[in-house]
Amino acid sequence: MDALLWIVLIALIAGGAFYYSQQRKVAGARELEDAAAEARRWTERLGGQVYALDPRDDAPAKQALADAAERYTAAGSQVEQAKSVQQYRLAQQTAYEGLYYVSAARTTLGLDPGPELPPIPGQARAGQVTADRRVEVDGRDYEASPQASDRTRHYYPGGMVAGRPVPRGWYSEPWWKPALVTGAWVGGSLLVSSMLFSGMMGMGGGWNADGSYAQGYQDGMDSGGGDGGSGDGGDAGGGDGGGGDYGSGGDYGSGGDYGSGGDWGGGGGDWGGGGGDFGGGDFGGF
Repeated sequence: MDALLWIVLIALIAGGAFYYSQQRKVAGARELEDAAAEARRWTERLGGQVYALDPRDDAPAKQALADAAERYTAAGSQVEQAKSVQQYRLAQQTAYEGLYYVSAARTTLGLDPGPELPPIPGQARAGQVTADRRVEVDGRDYEASPQASDRTRHYYPGGMVAGRPVPRGWYSEPWWKPALVTGAWVGGSLLVSSMLFSGMMGMGGGWNADGSYAQGYQDGMDSGGGDGGSGDGGDAGGGDGGGGDYGSGGDYGSGGDYGSGGDWGGGGGDWGGGGGDFGGGDFGGF
């Protein structure tokens, strides 16, 4: 009798474990499918915006749309290669970045830029360009401005590039792109950033008062409450990657700005697929 009881108990435990395992697989597959659908939807939406907008002869708008098209291509490639939920979310974020360029292009053309966009991770820390500035580095002129012009036609929405902040604004050339591609800064680009932003108001927390980059600040953010930390605000700990931006209640979570019910979600948010301004509303229909 005892032997039979043990057999029954073991069978129940094994059955429960199998059922739990199957449920996790089903939930994981559903989450992956949802992430893939969202990434594809936002990528397609970006493509529709890129090809629907006519930049006319406006040089900054043309450049912003070219950069948006670059993000569209990158997002499409990321979607095709994605194998995990996080990879699909990264593709979705690339599409979001492209929409920032579309919004900038619309602004330069005198059109409604659309609803306010949720912040890109690192954007607040990078700050924004608040004044016209021109500097010379190695015999070459570099300009930054809060407004687009024939001289400042390269837009950047702001964020962290290779671990260093690049403020939101318009620039004479994309001096941050080498670091964006290679993941490492070279001396000339670092000098350009330090001189351009020296003494400028509006710089984020990653900059010193003299415009130089606050390496100590970044080290503290990385080790504690920043992108790689496990602190309350860390991107990979309790912040963006845990219970923060990428968590269930954060910007990228199910209830946050990027989630199913948020500003960027698939329901009725500003950028949603149903009744939102960029969904079935003002900018939808493509």
